Amino acid sequence: MMILVTNDDGIHAPALLRLREDLAPLGRVVVVAPDRDQSATSHSLTLHRPFRIHRHEEDVYSIDGTPTDCVVTAFYGLLDRRPELVISGINHGPNMGEDVFYSGTVAAAIEGTIQGAVAIAVSLSTRESTDFAEPSRFVARLAKTVVERGLIRHPLLNVNLPHRAWSEVKGVQITRLGSRTYRDTLVRKVDPRGRDYYWIGGEDAVWEGRAGTDFQAVHDGYVSITPMRLDLTDDAALQQMAAWKLEP
Repeated sequence: MMILVTNDDGIHAPALLRLREDLAPLGRVVVVAPDRDQSATSHSLTLHRPFRIHRHEEDVYSIDGTPTDCVVTAFYGLLDRRPELVISGINHGPNMGEDVFYSGTVAAAIEGTIQGAVAIAVSLSTRESTDFAEPSRFVARLAKTVVERGLIRHPLLNVNLPHRAWSEVKGVQITRLGSRTYRDTLVRKVDPRGRDYYWIGGEDAVWEGRAGTDFQAVHDGYVSITPMRLDLTDDAALQQMAAWKLEP
């Protein structure tokens, strides 16, 4: 099996080496990651400039582009065969609820699914320095299970791990995406030359504590696994609007 490992934290993220080692028993592991932090790039592609590929060692590459660029490049010319499994992560920080729409980590997994591979996005719910050893071993066990058992349609899983000693993790819950209250603001600053510049910033997210959601599971000390699908069609609205009999 060909396994592609990527992320949005960049080629020097400590989790990449761990994942490469722990996934090796499942097949050939190839790392293709951005050459720098590409957090919150979502599903963007580099279309208006050329990008470069750097080979660090055998089966380890960095690209001066986005996580999606990495996956597309791996499937269309960089590798000698198409990966059957894509692991994106382990991200430094959570990707839950609506944040999956902004996440480069999740976007890379989505691109893997679009290309027909089994895809898993993985995030650790902390931005502090941490040891990825046990989370990486869990990802390898999960990947092995998913490959062996299979999933309906194109498998796409979003995994969030709680930030606590692994011995204190209570278990695994299969969840749905949660929801948060956004308090992001546009912060205006002035540079030394008197010109305005802006940051998108704000307070920490406030999550709705609903049972069965990814946030609640991680908050309670469980690993959250959310099966996702790419079809965003609202079936209820589809039926409702069909009765409107709209005319051009």
